[in-house]
Amino acid sequence: MNNVVACIDGSASSRCVTAASAWASKRLATQLMLLHVLERPVAPAVHDLSGAIGLGSRELLLEELTVLDERREKLAFEHGKHLLEDAEALALAEGATTITRRQRHGDLVETLRELEEDTRLLVMGRLGESHPAEAEAIGSHLESVVRSVHRPILVVMREFIEPKRFMIAYDGSATASKALNLVANSPLLTGLPCHLVTVGPVSAEQTRQIGQARDSLTAAGFEVTTATVEGEVQAALGAYHREQGIDLMVMGAWGHSRIRQFFVGSNTTRMLSHSDITLLLLR
Repeated sequence: MNNVVACIDGSASSRCVTAASAWASKRLATQLMLLHVLERPVAPAVHDLSGAIGLGSRELLLEELTVLDERREKLAFEHGKHLLEDAEALALAEGATTITRRQRHGDLVETLRELEEDTRLLVMGRLGESHPAEAEAIGSHLESVVRSVHRPILVVMREFIEPKRFMIAYDGSATASKALNLVANSPLLTGLPCHLVTVGPVSAEQTRQIGQARDSLTAAGFEVTTATVEGEVQAALGAYHREQGIDLMVMGAWGHSRIRQFFVGSNTTRMLSHSDITLLLLR
């Protein structure tokens, strides 16, 4: 696992994705790969009018459509090339040192799965190129990627702010404990104050688990604040990070509690569409 992989497209979030991936590659001391995947359009450029015209005209039209498709693909490829060049310039300005550019034809999810073995961290924007203005929407591929790619995913919202402190949404589940161990053993967030936050009410067993989790993070060198908040998960966690000035939230994508339920089915969409800070999703 050698690369921080940044998904670059023509959306406004690509600058934030580039900045976040440059920050991550520096923290992890690893290579940054800027990735642009060129997907074929679902619909043809022009409707099939062959039923309304003669054979000769139909052949001419098909030839023109073929030329048009080839030109469109060439232009899209050149556009992607320029996007990657601009992203590389920005990443260099942000302090990234080892950068590669890769442009692929095909499906984004399939491409990321092919690259998964060499991916240490994946960085994506919440909104893709086809969602330029929606305030509460997610890109068409994001949820599929979260479900399909078994690597940490850093999801950037409207902007990226270099984290000064972070929070872990913790519920004592095996998935949450695995996420906590990944944080403790990774240089990505080392040195940043950590808030270990649970959505109540909590049982005596959960209180014991929270204490163990705090001790584990403290032993790894983190300054840890523990807190229990009440209410609906998304609202309670959102209120806490705003009150505490937190820039990044860590969550295990598949747990076994109310936080887990928050990530399954439509609740995954809700979390990603309502969060206003960067999310680090761990499997």
